[in-house]
Amino acid sequence: MAAEDHIPHYEIRVRGQLPSRWAAWFDGLNVTAEADGTTAIRGPVTDQAALHGLLGRVRDIGLPLVSLTELPLDPPTEPTRLPDLEEN
Repeated sequence: MAAEDHIPHYEIRVRGQLPSRWAAWFDGLNVTAEADGTTAIRGPVTDQAALHGLLGRVRDIGLPLVSLTELPLDPPTEPTRLPDLEEN
């Protein structure tokens, strides 16, 4: 696995809708206006300092924070099979 595979991905959800052009303001993360009136900001965040920086930017634009979720890493492309256990 490459080092970037271990970078956690987060979803920051705010109340209100931002157009996707705000991605640059949020360090290139995906900015998606959702049908429920919220905006989801998703992508890799290198460390806690970067995460706090992103949350500070949410605060700076004045949109209420709805949720912060660490997203699961992508599942493996091939299912892993555990070896059969033999009964003794």
